[in-house]
Amino acid sequence: MILQITNGRVEFSGEILFEHADFVIKNKNEKIALVGRNGCGKTTFLKVISGEMQMTQHENDAPSVLSRTGNPSIGYLRQISFSDENLTVDAEMQKVFRRLIDMKDRMEELVHLMEEHAEGADHDSLIEEYTRLQETFQDLGGYYYEKEYDTMLRKFGFSQEDKQRKLSEFSGGQRTKLAFIKLLLSKPEVLLLDEPTNHLDINAIEWLEGYLKTYPYALVVVSHDRMFLDRIVDTVYEIEHQTMTCYPGNYTAFAKRKKEDYEKQLKDYRRQQAEIKRLSDLAEKMKHHPTKVSMAHSKEKAIEHMDKIDSPEKADTRTFHAFFTPEREPGKDILFAEDLTIGYAQNDPLCTVSLAIKRGDRLGILGGNGLGKSTLLKTLVGQIDPLSGTYRYGVNVEVGYFDQQMAQYSSRKTVLDDFWDVYPKLMQQDVRSALGAFLFTQEEVYKTVDMLSGGEKVRLALAKIFQRRPNVLILDEPTNHMDMIGKETLEDMLLKYAGTVIFVSHDRYFISRVATSVLEILPHEAKLYPFGYEDYLEKSGRKPGDAGNIVMSTKKANDPLLAATLDAVRTYGAAKSEESREPTKAQLSYQAGKELARLQKRLQKTEEELERAEEELQELKDELMDPALASDYVKLKELQDAIDAKDEQILTLMEEYEKTDEQLKSANQVIGEKE
Repeated sequence: MILQITNGRVEFSGEILFEHADFVIKNKNEKIALVGRNGCGKTTFLKVISGEMQMTQHENDAPSVLSRTGNPSIGYLRQISFSDENLTVDAEMQKVFRRLIDMKDRMEELVHLMEEHAEGADHDSLIEEYTRLQETFQDLGGYYYEKEYDTMLRKFGFSQEDKQRKLSEFSGGQRTKLAFIKLLLSKPEVLLLDEPTNHLDINAIEWLEGYLKTYPYALVVVSHDRMFLDRIVDTVYEIEHQTMTCYPGNYTAFAKRKKEDYEKQLKDYRRQQAEIKRLSDLAEKMKHHPTKVSMAHSKEKAIEHMDKIDSPEKADTRTFHAFFTPEREPGKDILFAEDLTIGYAQNDPLCTVSLAIKRGDRLGILGGNGLGKSTLLKTLVGQIDPLSGTYRYGVNVEVGYFDQQMAQYSSRKTVLDDFWDVYPKLMQQDVRSALGAFLFTQEEVYKTVDMLSGGEKVRLALAKIFQRRPNVLILDEPTNHMDMIGKETLEDMLLKYAGTVIFVSHDRYFISRVATSVLEILPHEAKLYPFGYEDYLEKSGRKPGDAGNIVMSTKKANDPLLAATLDAVRTYGAAKSEESREPTKAQLSYQAGKELARLQKRLQKTEEELERAEEELQELKDELMDPALASDYVKLKELQDAIDAKDEQILTLMEEYEKTDEQLKSANQVIGEKE
């Protein structure tokens, strides 16, 4: 065990984010994902692990405890800062390698000393020190740290010349990347990452995947990039409904297991509720018969001794509703670009693009940072003039444009007024309805825009765009700041959207689901892959990261459970047939003694069959709970079918028991009257 949190609890502004949370990093190189809806407390949990935030102690509960084995170094990107931004990048990064640099200098010094004292008494001790130092230097990566440093700079979009630039000369986003590089190079024993793929291009993301997969120490990562998590993590912790749950495997395994667990608990809950009702009804009917009171009490005790199964809480799937039909239908030809050269200076063009987009196409644009993806979109919406070439739209084309800067939009207006100012002719009810579809409900519409999170600002921007019902959507990184549910909602919306979509994204899963064609922006050129993301992977030489149906056997001719079901059906049919010719008082009086004996015998036999069926039902339920069958879905389905059939048989026997009991009462009454 490297680190463990027991009974973790955190409150924020009087609201419980999570409680009774148990979390453990078992192995030194374990890779863990922390997932959940926006606002559930993932980032807060990282702060707790790092020591930046303390857990909330509750006087009526067991203490929240964070324990560590030894004193593992913990690295958290939010804690990385540059104390002196006048230093060069190289000078700042050298701080990470100070120990290795000192060791390297000492090793070089020892080599010179050994040459000078080749015959001296100190020669052996010098060799011993050098050997010991060289082994430690090698274990710490001393022979490849400089190459690793250069590789990281290149993958994160920096040049060798950038090493000598002062930190103050870089933008805020670039300084964040440099801080990230410094964190990775420092190799903490517990690495904490919060949305590390945001604002990284696909090349950098793929490199980071490979790096983290082989990272020699523990990793805890918060991310909404499903493909990224699938390729790295081996454990997933989810925070939902203020509760933390652990799932083994990657993100896909987590999603599948969560769904199965929910369905199983729901099925077990419903089955138990049906069993409780059956036993309750049976006890209620039997307690009115003096001879059956003990049996009624046994049914009530059976209910009391049950381990009650809770109804499972539904997953938090609240999301926006963005489905709409374009107001006008455009022509077949949407956009035509010929030798369209984009950039900000004639002597330094970014790339040249030629393409033809038809109605209904969904073009995904990808490529490295700074190569021109956003510039291309800004050119297509008229914000930037092309350097050369032409582009034109077809007939009746109406564009809705989403800029990634909309997530940083600032305003002191309320959400309600901000939206209403764009559509002043709408009634308040219509404005509230439009905002409600994007989860701005009740008092939330009175928040100021400045109070909104990045994800909320994205939703507000999309609400304003979609209200116009354009027939062409041009979207620049729309999924940044969105959680999994939000991304899936946008995917579904774009797949059902009747218009045309041109979008930039670094989310490979999103691109693979949505894009019907891919445009890759390369240095000074662009390549079109007309058949989607898989076509792009195949033709570009990239590598992409059997759902079989479970069919039950129909050979049931010798199945005793089937035979029991058929017996139940025959018994039920016989009961109905018997019911249609229920004996009258006169008939009972005529053969009173004979009929009374027959009814008593039938009642006893039905009671014995009922008890036997209940025992068999319990055996089937015990078998169903056998852990060895947890993944044998065919066997589980057969057992459940048998349980359902046995339940049906018991209900039939209960009807037979009640009917015979009533007939027996009538027979006794007739005999009493006759006597």
